[in-house]
Amino acid sequence: MAAKKSSPLKIIPLGGLDGIGKNMTVFECGDDMVLVDAGLMFPDDSQPGIDLVLPDYTYVLENEEKLRGIVVTHGHEDHTGSLPYLLQDLNNKVPIFSSKLTLGFIEGKLSEFRIRAPKFREVKGGSHVNLGGISLDFFSMTHSIPGALGVFIRTNQGTVMHTGDFKLDQTPIDGVTPDYAAISRFAKQGIDLLLSDSTNATVPGFTKSEAEVGPNLLHAIKNAPGRVFVASFSSHIHRLQQICDAARKCGRKVVVTGRSMLTNTRVARELGYLNIDDADIIDAFDIDNLPDDKIVVMCTGSQGEPLSALSRMANGEHKTLSIHEGDTVILSATPVPGNEKAVQQVVNSLAKLGCDVWDKNRALVHVSGHGSQEELKLLMAMAKPTYFMPVHGEAVHLRAHAQLARKMGIKDDHIFILDNGDTLEMRGGIVKRGTPVESGVVYVDGLRIGDTDPIVLRDRQKLANDGMVTAVAIVSLKHKKIEAIEFSGRGVSFAIDDQFSEDASASIMKTIEKGKFSFTSSGSDAIRKAVRDSLSNFIWSRTRTRPMIIPVVMEV
Repeated sequence: MAAKKSSPLKIIPLGGLDGIGKNMTVFECGDDMVLVDAGLMFPDDSQPGIDLVLPDYTYVLENEEKLRGIVVTHGHEDHTGSLPYLLQDLNNKVPIFSSKLTLGFIEGKLSEFRIRAPKFREVKGGSHVNLGGISLDFFSMTHSIPGALGVFIRTNQGTVMHTGDFKLDQTPIDGVTPDYAAISRFAKQGIDLLLSDSTNATVPGFTKSEAEVGPNLLHAIKNAPGRVFVASFSSHIHRLQQICDAARKCGRKVVVTGRSMLTNTRVARELGYLNIDDADIIDAFDIDNLPDDKIVVMCTGSQGEPLSALSRMANGEHKTLSIHEGDTVILSATPVPGNEKAVQQVVNSLAKLGCDVWDKNRALVHVSGHGSQEELKLLMAMAKPTYFMPVHGEAVHLRAHAQLARKMGIKDDHIFILDNGDTLEMRGGIVKRGTPVESGVVYVDGLRIGDTDPIVLRDRQKLANDGMVTAVAIVSLKHKKIEAIEFSGRGVSFAIDDQFSEDASASIMKTIEKGKFSFTSSGSDAIRKAVRDSLSNFIWSRTRTRPMIIPVVMEV
């Protein structure tokens, strides 16, 4: 037992510290381990063809026998998205602890992957759970989704508070305010380490309340001459509630479109988080029976996703709805970093159609779900932690949050800015850096998971930038020479005509004549390499481009 006592509490972030997404943190003490969140991230322009990016959770699989439970702080994709993949890789059925709505969203996601009967354990603010030597207390937080929770973790080596994603909203739509009493109670017991959301650590002041969005949505919908389309995140149930309330006040019916929007509104209504009468919500197929000024459409596509309902309606590719002149479109979301260009394209195509477009630059039709600097400082003032580790953000956010902690009097050597895979170890309430573990990212590409080589991505970028040229060299083994070379190109900016073929062939032949090549079956590799290098240099000197060269040697 004494040996167990000396095992430190390890805090290991496997994701979430190199961007806003794929959050996943391991808490391990002796023979017990708890995972907080299991999210994903969407790919950026440097990852062509990749569908999703997951954290590398090898460490969890290697220590599977210790895993006592998975805690999910709230229902957003960047906290739930890698669960289906993780659960498929785990052999034992691990219980998943979260709020009712979050479990409802997760259940829908798991059923798409045909994962049956997961071990769901519903918790709420005030719930207490013991998982081996790790005990958890959950407390309510406000965020841009109902049922958001923070968690206070106790072990024999010390205590940790994980805020989850939060803002300090005093007038939330569902009336569930942050549990300040619980935070103060934990602070009295002593919080050794605080892990806190850094998303808006660079934004001064306070984040506006979600309740301030409602009157602006009502104003936009009331003054719209025709149909109104509101694009927002399908998980933002508070926002959807305010859209439904505004529609009802204006005597309009609500139409829901977009796969995730249909799923999430159904789940939220079944669980009692979204209140709208059956009479006020209609099917997209029945829209033709109503006048334009009696319709509000709630749809996905606030991030400019090419296959979302909004993009398809704007391009006339949606099977039941289209957007035309005189319609009003409200973008009730902020572009996630990296999506700005895609969103602007959608806005421009809507403007060309003659729509009236509202976004947060024009009116307060969106507020962030994350606390700004003053809220982050307030939370630190309440929690009074000894050590601090900013989580959930890009490098700039984590460092800005660390700077706030310094202002709040936390010592420099008590603030830890980590990378994914770095480890903190706590012994008797004292925190030090530990040995890093294997970490990184796993790509989902179609049905393949994890084995997309970085070289594959590099090749895709090269193909996208400069195209490719195939050179087929016909080699006569009898005459020990290259008889002819044939060229073809895809996606190249120059013409592969007779002149190009003649000059490129001459250049390659000159290289072959200079070198000593063995014209045998075993020597074809050297010839292939010479053809590739020579052709690459020839094209570079002519066009200043470097297409991918695919050399083929055919022996006759």
